[in-house]
Amino acid sequence: MTLPSTMAAVLLTGHGGLDKLEYRTDVPVPEPRPDEVLINVAAAGVNNTDINTRIGWYSKSVSGDTNTTAADDATQADEGDASWSGVPLTFPRIQGGDVYGEIVAAGSAVDPARIGDKVIVRNLMRHYVDRRPFECWTYGSDCDGGFAQFAIAPSSESYTVHSDLSPVELGSFSIAYSTAEGMLHRAGVGEEKVVVTGASGGVGLAAVKLAKLRGAEVTAVCSESKADVVLAAGADRVVSRHADPTAEIGAQSVDVVVDVVGGDGVAQLLGLLRRGGRFAIAGAIGGPLTELDLRTIYLNDLSLFGCTFQEDEVFENLIGYINQGRIRPLVSKSYPLSEIHRAQEDFIAKKFPGKLVLVPPPVDDSAPASAAGITQHSSTLSRHN
Repeated sequence: MTLPSTMAAVLLTGHGGLDKLEYRTDVPVPEPRPDEVLINVAAAGVNNTDINTRIGWYSKSVSGDTNTTAADDATQADEGDASWSGVPLTFPRIQGGDVYGEIVAAGSAVDPARIGDKVIVRNLMRHYVDRRPFECWTYGSDCDGGFAQFAIAPSSESYTVHSDLSPVELGSFSIAYSTAEGMLHRAGVGEEKVVVTGASGGVGLAAVKLAKLRGAEVTAVCSESKADVVLAAGADRVVSRHADPTAEIGAQSVDVVVDVVGGDGVAQLLGLLRRGGRFAIAGAIGGPLTELDLRTIYLNDLSLFGCTFQEDEVFENLIGYINQGRIRPLVSKSYPLSEIHRAQEDFIAKKFPGKLVLVPPPVDDSAPASAAGITQHSSTLSRHN
């Protein structure tokens, strides 16, 4: 491929509404550092992380759920702590933590044989924090990500895949499936009874599929309209998200709860756990605040796991499942990258089950190339927030 000097990309210019996402076709193509690779992005999934980062939802000053905050255009956010790492983001930022594509250039310290590899980038990267426990860089937040024709990533965080799945399917895996696998790994899920909330969404549906791979008996909580999709994904039973979980599932009747919703329902979910049960949470789209009776936790010897950081084996497991043909994601709809506003509106409205994916335009090989073939993109110069 003849590398152009500029590319199409979506720039996040600040915290706020959809107007903060600017589709441009004149963004300089980034240059990989010695241990990095340049990836021609084929597809990049849409995730809650993208929305929450844009609207500043991670700020402790925000108390509402994702949808309410998005409708307010992030007017509550304190930009000082409105990121995963709790420090201000630098703008412009290219978001997009899900990346599938082909390596088209490599830094000086990378084996040039990697050029041509089809890869998925790990979204919670260990490379930039010297692999310290419970620390990571978030791809598309702490550094630029995949909402562009080209993206750079450390070679060690770019995992080769050999799969018959489509580019759009492969571009849907990184965040949702690694989050779900991370929750199951942290909670030590095996052949036992598991409840998964938000089961029709990207992470929830991934958790259903991956829990079944582990031999679990899965009760999924979702809207009635999406129950058939969740059952088709492997759930043994579906319970309406509007129902009383205690009445439908039973008090102290399950081993593990995998929760991506949070909000007011957490107390009832804890009541579903048997003595010694485990509760794993990796999201709070239903709201970040809840009220708990601590006696439920300590008198029943419950274990609570907050799940963001992922051990190396989590993503390695995921790539293994993909390369072995053991999982297939549900992608309900794909959009041209230029239609990111519509994709995020559909995502927030929860119009579709599973994943939504953005597809960058094909590269025009006839476009002018820079003398070096690639150019440093200004928003990657300051990579740490």
